[in-house]
Amino acid sequence: MKKTSLFIVFILLFTSVVPVYAAKKQSEPVVTSEPIPEPTANPDAAPYDPEHPDELTPDQLWAASAVLMTQDKGEVIFEKDPDSIRYPASMTKILTVLLGIMFVDDLQETITVSETAVNIPEDSSTMHLKVGEEIRFIDVLYGTMLVSANDGANVIAEVVSGDVDRFVTMMNETAASLGCQNTHFVNPHGYHDDNHYSTARDMAIIAREAMKNETFREIARTVTYQIPRTNMQRARTLTTKSDYMLPGSEESPNKYYYEYATGIKTGSHSQSGWCFAGSASKDGVDLVSIVMYTGKRNRWNDTIKLMNYGFSQYMSVTPADLYNMNPITIETSNYSTSDTNRGKIKLLCKPLEGSATIVATKSDIKRMADNLTDLVFIQYDRDFQAPIEAGEQIGTMTYFPERGDPVVYALTAGRSVEQRTNVPKTLDEIVAETYADPNPFPPFNFEFAITLFAPLLLLFAFVFLVRRANKKRRTHRMRAPKPVNRYVK
Repeated sequence: MKKTSLFIVFILLFTSVVPVYAAKKQSEPVVTSEPIPEPTANPDAAPYDPEHPDELTPDQLWAASAVLMTQDKGEVIFEKDPDSIRYPASMTKILTVLLGIMFVDDLQETITVSETAVNIPEDSSTMHLKVGEEIRFIDVLYGTMLVSANDGANVIAEVVSGDVDRFVTMMNETAASLGCQNTHFVNPHGYHDDNHYSTARDMAIIAREAMKNETFREIARTVTYQIPRTNMQRARTLTTKSDYMLPGSEESPNKYYYEYATGIKTGSHSQSGWCFAGSASKDGVDLVSIVMYTGKRNRWNDTIKLMNYGFSQYMSVTPADLYNMNPITIETSNYSTSDTNRGKIKLLCKPLEGSATIVATKSDIKRMADNLTDLVFIQYDRDFQAPIEAGEQIGTMTYFPERGDPVVYALTAGRSVEQRTNVPKTLDEIVAETYADPNPFPPFNFEFAITLFAPLLLLFAFVFLVRRANKKRRTHRMRAPKPVNRYVK
């Protein structure tokens, strides 16, 4: 019994140590109380050219780990060491705020700040909540995001789950359900703990999930927020810590401001370096990025490089543009023997009704062009027999957008194809000629008479000969009757 118990204890201790060891082994930051280190750029990297953002390489980022992901499909379109375990710092609060939004029915309800919620380390970022303060829950959500308030994160945890420990369990279960494979949280705010870690890929997954929520998106893109007066504090205004979202002024413009920015969250401590989860939207394209273990200012530079790269990978095309990348060529029949293309015609695509625009990555555009029939419905109006005139409509192509009415395009012949001279007439042609002839009866001539009466003459002759032969046969078979003897008894 004792041996079994010791064995179980050994297993539990071993499994609890492995995540910590993995975090220390795979992450570059070393646990220290020194100021946040500034990463150094790769001296061998080619200079970054802002005029050609599509040429971005991983070495041109200061961040040790980075991921750029599409918000709609979650497709990773750029990465740099995305699966190394690192410390997420206050980017942790993305999940904390999301869970607060999801699991509190009335965000306008007034809650009371507990003593345990404001029990945070002295060097924590805070929104200066006070024990016993009565404040709206929505104000705590905004404060937690804009000024990265650790006390606000604790309040959210206690309101949602009753205490921090149960809330952290919910955080880990949620992260796992989203597909995060290398993430483990021990608190709701991201203050350093050796066993509180994640990866750039996992944090991008969490950020993308958060940006699906309308309320979270509204909080994430907010730059300043007014907290009303409470029972213990006067009204106050909070301003985001993200230079990426602050335009500055005419007198003092902010060179780190990104005009397409829509959020999300900063993070930093001495072991994590400077981190940032960013989002941006342009021309219907929404992106999420993560940079981890980079410089204080370079987190903005890295994020802008990633976003510009992402937008450069997108194309805006119409269904006709997709068609023209891989147009349809039909093979006609009964074409003239002098046709050098052997009756082949390329069909042209022209809009008939409505218009549509498709925005997707270059790889997706190519994939859609190669599999166009999965995206549109093509119907032919006629057969492919010559003659065919250039510009003649052969069929239609219909595109069904996710929103709005179907868009119809005409498929027309790109050139003319003449008919073969000795081609037999089709039944339709014969019928058409017959109905078009004003004289339904063909003109009388000798050839017509022979064609019409010859079979009848032959039939008459055949019948006559057969009957004559039968008559002769009956005459030849006649015999004299046998004599009949007559006698009288």
